[in-house]
Amino acid sequence: MIIGRKEEIAKLKKAYNSDHSEFVAVYGRRRIGKTYLIRETFEGKFTFQYSGIFKVSNQEQLEVFYKSLLEQGLDPTEKPPKSWFDAFFLLEHLIKKSDEQRKVIFIDELPWMDARNSRFIPAFEHFWNGWASARKDILLIICGSATSWIINKIFRNKGGLYNRVTFRIKLQQFSLNECEELVNYLKLPLNRNMIVEGYMVMGGVPYYWAKLEARMSMVKNINNLFLKEDGELRSEFDYIYSSMFNSPDKYIAVVEALSDKKSGLTRDEIITKGKLESNGQLSRVLEDLIECGFIRKYCHTDKLLKDALYQLIDCYTLFYYQFVKKSHGIDEEYWVRSMKTPTYSTWCGLAFERVCLLHTRQIKSAIGISGISASLFSWHVKKNHEHPGAQIDLIIDRADNVINICEIKYAPAGYRLTDSELKKIHNRLSIFNLYIPRNKVAQPILITSNGVIENNNSFEIPIQVTADQLFFP
Repeated sequence: MIIGRKEEIAKLKKAYNSDHSEFVAVYGRRRIGKTYLIRETFEGKFTFQYSGIFKVSNQEQLEVFYKSLLEQGLDPTEKPPKSWFDAFFLLEHLIKKSDEQRKVIFIDELPWMDARNSRFIPAFEHFWNGWASARKDILLIICGSATSWIINKIFRNKGGLYNRVTFRIKLQQFSLNECEELVNYLKLPLNRNMIVEGYMVMGGVPYYWAKLEARMSMVKNINNLFLKEDGELRSEFDYIYSSMFNSPDKYIAVVEALSDKKSGLTRDEIITKGKLESNGQLSRVLEDLIECGFIRKYCHTDKLLKDALYQLIDCYTLFYYQFVKKSHGIDEEYWVRSMKTPTYSTWCGLAFERVCLLHTRQIKSAIGISGISASLFSWHVKKNHEHPGAQIDLIIDRADNVINICEIKYAPAGYRLTDSELKKIHNRLSIFNLYIPRNKVAQPILITSNGVIENNNSFEIPIQVTADQLFFP
């Protein structure tokens, strides 16, 4: 069963039904389900499939590739390849033998095949440009864990692979709606509160959700998987970044610098805090992290592009820096005890904001502005002689000249809008009004995890969104 992925499946089928040879690249962060999507869509029916091996020599990689060719029908009299040019020439021989109308070639973990000095890229270019693309019956599908490699070596290739990919399929995280569908499919006894709590830790990464055990609560699952010394996903952070990025240190330095900054940092602030050099390599690191969905870049309405902020939006990475990295010798009650600490309360606020940022389409739908173009960002201003400064969780700057000021509150038992909290919201609104054009009007919205508890103030902000509405498809 494939949950969600309707657009991606439609693209794969369109490529399959094409009258020409097609080159498809499926990419996205680690554990997102790229391989599963391809295998399930084609029901494992490939003319040839191969998965690269992590950190082996080029000779070993060639040997395994050759054995895979033999297992899938290559004439055993063909000699083992001495180079990747030889290897792809043998692949051509295998494809020519096939009587299938559409030859589907699936190469998984392609980046791991590109060992130092292997000349893999020129050989791969020659295979596609010099042979496969000239035919009309080839469907070549590639994907891999090292997403930055695919982005830089395939999409940004300035040589023979420039603009050769005919279908780019970026696999996003599951939404809350899709996580709920997966939870129901796995028969996990979790309600929406628990699913939101799980999303705050794991995001919408299907692999993590599939590891949850029905006999345990969400709290127990999180503790056992991520926090216990022998937890199956205890070392997940290092695995993600080392497998996705060839030189992960700079990527880790960036996300670590952003991990405790609610609204994000400018490029210069990242350089200072992360002790990084300002050069083209840092620009590439930031671009890769954005492309992989770990961070986002945004500008305030009154700021220039050079003042743009970078904000960490990956739920798991935030959870790692708040809890996993700081934990040692964890027992079975660690996560329960953490829930009584100020650190946990602070993290809940940050994490629920990230969940909302990943569901802005659902928020727009909930307030009835799905069809209106809008820019979305966080906003803050330092204090001056006019005001004490302000920070706003989420701004929806709409094309119809309305700016929604979103107050995001995580409160599992319901949010109580007290007199002091209402005053803070009105103060932030009045400060924000000092910075917007006169033709625009600011309008507050309250986004809560479990609704607003009825009192004298509960209807003072009439536009309200709850976590239930974040579960919209």
